[in-house]
Amino acid sequence: MPTPDFIRTIRASAGNQLLWLPGVSAVVFDDEGRVLLGQRADNQKWAVISGIPDPGEQPAECAVREVYEETGVHCVPERIVLVKSGREVTFDNGDICQFMDVCLRCRAVGGEARVNDDESIAVGWFEVDALPPLSEYQLFRIKQALSDEPTWFQPMTSD
Repeated sequence: MPTPDFIRTIRASAGNQLLWLPGVSAVVFDDEGRVLLGQRADNQKWAVISGIPDPGEQPAECAVREVYEETGVHCVPERIVLVKSGREVTFDNGDICQFMDVCLRCRAVGGEARVNDDESIAVGWFEVDALPPLSEYQLFRIKQALSDEPTWFQPMTSD
């Protein structure tokens, strides 16, 4: 994931120390009930689409922007699925981050799923009962997006 300019500015004085950052993820469904996933270029794992909001950018606006930038799909946010603090992540360059994820359920309204930037190596629509291997947290996001019931969040051991 390319590092936003505002984070590069912070890193210039903060070094690699832990940064607490906002994150937004989008569980996007099409009219057939399939979920949109991207295979990340940085770790080759399949995941829902996610990113870091720009300063002052609202989470829903960020979700729409990230989904389009990464996949070419236009979407409309429907509701918040969950808000969760993630675990610390250490990147290859030594930078340490921890994200507060605001996850939104979204509905696709146009575009065609494709790799649309350098953050993904593959993008596709998947039937919910035929998903590629996903982490526990990725599956939890999708499960929550499919449910209309509020759920108290249980801590996850992996991201």
